[in-house]
Amino acid sequence: MVRMSRRAFVAASSAFVGAMAVPGLIRAQEAVESPSLQAQVDSGALPPIDQRLPENPLIITPTERPGKQGGDWRHALVGGGSLSMIVRYQGYEPLIRFTPDWSGLTPNVAEGYEVNDDSTEYSFRLRKGLKWSDGAPYTTADIQFWYDDILTDTDVSKGGSSFWKVDGEFGKLTVIDDFNFKVTFKGPNGFFVQRMAWARDDHTTQAPRHYLEKFHIKYNPDADQLAKEAGLESWIALFQRENGLDDDNTFFANSERPTLMAWTWQSAPGQNTEQAIAVRNPYYFKIDTAGTQLPYFDRVVYQMVADPEVLLLKTLQGEIDMMDQYIATPTNKPVLFDGQESGDYGFYTLKETAANVMVFQLNLNHTDATKNALFNTRAFREAMSVAVDRQALIDAVFVGRGSPAQPSINPDDPLYNERLATQHTEYDPDAANALLDTLVPEKDDSGYRLDAEGRRLSIIFEIDQSRTTFTDMLQLAIPMFQAVGLDAQVRTMDRSLWETRVRNGREFDATCHQFGANGGVAAMLDARYFVPFNSNALYAPGWNLYYTEPTNPQAIEPPAEIKAQQDLYRQLLATGNPEKQNALMAELLENAADQFLVFGVSLPPDGYGVVKNDMVNVTKTMPNSFGWPTPGPTRPEQFFKS
Repeated sequence: MVRMSRRAFVAASSAFVGAMAVPGLIRAQEAVESPSLQAQVDSGALPPIDQRLPENPLIITPTERPGKQGGDWRHALVGGGSLSMIVRYQGYEPLIRFTPDWSGLTPNVAEGYEVNDDSTEYSFRLRKGLKWSDGAPYTTADIQFWYDDILTDTDVSKGGSSFWKVDGEFGKLTVIDDFNFKVTFKGPNGFFVQRMAWARDDHTTQAPRHYLEKFHIKYNPDADQLAKEAGLESWIALFQRENGLDDDNTFFANSERPTLMAWTWQSAPGQNTEQAIAVRNPYYFKIDTAGTQLPYFDRVVYQMVADPEVLLLKTLQGEIDMMDQYIATPTNKPVLFDGQESGDYGFYTLKETAANVMVFQLNLNHTDATKNALFNTRAFREAMSVAVDRQALIDAVFVGRGSPAQPSINPDDPLYNERLATQHTEYDPDAANALLDTLVPEKDDSGYRLDAEGRRLSIIFEIDQSRTTFTDMLQLAIPMFQAVGLDAQVRTMDRSLWETRVRNGREFDATCHQFGANGGVAAMLDARYFVPFNSNALYAPGWNLYYTEPTNPQAIEPPAEIKAQQDLYRQLLATGNPEKQNALMAELLENAADQFLVFGVSLPPDGYGVVKNDMVNVTKTMPNSFGWPTPGPTRPEQFFKS
């Protein structure tokens, strides 16, 4: 991530204020027809390109040079895992998006936007003539439908989109005409457009009314019958499945739903056990500086591979065009380096933005009352933290690159908090034992500690099996926990099961993950390890729900200090004033140091990715983040092969 002050970020995003209707350099009438679509145009199956593009297409200046259409982008999905990876490659199309260098914001699906002085009113203009992938118009009617029948419909809403609320109330949507709308909040909402740009948070571009309304009882009296025919109990379940907005695995597994993305599914993930195929969207709204409609690639082909080892082999054999997730680990680097010539690939650099390489997260909302009480004891978490020899993990897994640190802010960021970053990072098994002796002094014949009910104190870390770096670190960490009398274990599983058990469950003991953010506005928007506010804070599923839906029966009211932290975070997100944002974030981080909810290993060293030598327009150095969904903001639609 490009380092910048919060003021610089706001200034960059505000550069578009007042620029609601800047005309394109090239009009739709001047665009160049795709050779792969020419036959369909000639036969009348497709309208000509000037009727498929909006009046003012979004003009993309290629990173290196204008390209040519055609060919396949060969990719992979590992182990039936989370389809959120697709957000990174073809699914990043919000109204407003992050710039390629993450220095600010730029209009995308929207032609422009304005923000008033106190960040209470946001006005947007859509592109006239913009169409869904099936040729239906995309207008404010789609946004109104999403707002009325998904976001605020209590029957079908699954929560989420909390950034649309201020003081518990949704912003008011006012549709002005087919292409203009505004959102008005009862108080300041300083990060609203930044949250729109964040990964797949902007659902206003993902809910085609003409497709979805047939599944909603308000528009189709026979919706319940459709649900029964689909094997579901009611129209609500069917509608939730079809819109899929709160579940990436559902959203990206639907080849029927029209899209605004560069490629639309021909065969969605799950329809074929060997591969998923997305083909060019003939109505995609972007062109290059030569007038060529994007994307350049005709197809994106995702191979379904069993595990990271299979992915590694395919990469070495030259079968993967571009990849970093699951494969670009420190331990794989020597093998991949040696295989460059035979695999015909090189590397790109990833500037790591995660708050830590791996975060140990005990379940602070455990359904087991005894474990829950122990895990919520700060001294117990301290003991586990100092039981870990971080340098040993860094040396073995990261080849010595890194230094012991908790999930925290990067030292070169103005908000760096030394206590948060360094506390309880010293390896001190004697101190760990001393703390544990005061909390769980009794032991069994094997030397393992017994909990208050006389049970062996087992802590099972449930891990997504595709995250090989985590399993490598845990192989070293587990004996360290066992050495202080904790029966620590690892249970690996398929990503989809992990999502069910951990992200959406309450019965697991612990897990490990990474991400979050270590600086800049990203740390404010993804403060998962400093305050439990969404499902990415895996350590507190009930507290997360309390933040977004406090009246939900599944929500768990947090202790007073956590509630205060959540309130402070709401204040941070409400203000558009950079100085106040900094002050509130500094206070949030100081409180996080007091609470010590999770513990980690090291701030991450820079990473890498693998890219075929004939891939053009791939940025050589880019942030590595999910919020800036790498490489999405670098505009994969303009990648091509020479």
